[in-house]
Amino acid sequence: MREVWGRVVRLLAADDPETGRLVRLLMSLVLAWSLAVASPDRAPALVWSALGGSMACWLAFVLLDGRFPRVAVALLGAGSAIAASVSGSAEAATTVFVFALLLQFAVHVVPSLGAIVAVTALDVGLMAGSMLGWDQPRSAIVIHGAVVLCTVLFALHRRQYRRAQQDRARAMALDERARIARELHDVLAHSLGALGVQLEVAEAMLTERGDVEGAVARIRRSRALAREGLVEARSAVAALREDVPPLPDALSLLVAEHRRDHDVPAELRATGTRRPITPAAEVCLLRTAREALTNAARHAPGEPVSVGLGYGDGAVRLVVRNPCPAVPSGPDSRVTPPSGHGLQGMRERLALAGGTLLAGQVGDLWEVRAEVPE
Repeated sequence: MREVWGRVVRLLAADDPETGRLVRLLMSLVLAWSLAVASPDRAPALVWSALGGSMACWLAFVLLDGRFPRVAVALLGAGSAIAASVSGSAEAATTVFVFALLLQFAVHVVPSLGAIVAVTALDVGLMAGSMLGWDQPRSAIVIHGAVVLCTVLFALHRRQYRRAQQDRARAMALDERARIARELHDVLAHSLGALGVQLEVAEAMLTERGDVEGAVARIRRSRALAREGLVEARSAVAALREDVPPLPDALSLLVAEHRRDHDVPAELRATGTRRPITPAAEVCLLRTAREALTNAARHAPGEPVSVGLGYGDGAVRLVVRNPCPAVPSGPDSRVTPPSGHGLQGMRERLALAGGTLLAGQVGDLWEVRAEVPE
């Protein structure tokens, strides 16, 4: 019983609150109850025929909407017009049918705005003519017409709101697909490209020069690139499977992991007013920080690392600093930038987001500075 109730709850939670199964079930019960209590005094045959036709149109709409939505919506408009043609009989059931069917017609996403206006005008005209034919007071005609117009306007507002939600969901899906594409491009394009170059060089060394040792070194480098690419691919898949926390929180976790894994001092300093930024900017800065920390652990092991996050006017800046590794003194001594394709990949990613990346020696420190617009 609990499982059945759970399914019912999940079904209701996923149902459309305006045009879903529950709404149609309740409306069918209301229309059936209206037919059960109806007792027209004047022209009962005409009124009963109209009510029966409207009910048939409603049931056909419920059955056909999933497979033939255009036919179902046309039947819905026809049912409201049939009920409006006998609404002057002062029978409450006819009014219930007109408002129920017209409301569902106007809130449905299939009919165009012109079709909704045309059906509404037809229903108001038929209602006014029917009420005049049954000698209803003009004030009642005005009131019924005003209520019909307000109902249709409300339905159009809800229809537009639902369409905006659908467009928003579609845009979010496209953004997520673009994010996945960027992640896969960063991992596969750079890793496989560098791997292909190393293998080509190794082949040339073997076939043209006979340099076995050089070819073996290239093959070992290729194996390292394949291993690094696999690690990056797994981390990218793991990142795609979970929600990315806000940038300061994500950076704090990243710095804490670096401090724990490498047993070095690492700190994060945030300046400026913290505020939400675009997902593209967050992903760019987070990946840049991860790559910079990886390079720091590889090229300056045991050295402290500082990560700075600054919220400026229209841009967010990330700065990662660590001491440069010790090098021999002499005229030719210099600090070599971190090897590999990571920084180049981050530079390309930031360029796609409209940002910039600078990496180089500043005094005794190696600094990676990334900046993206909000």
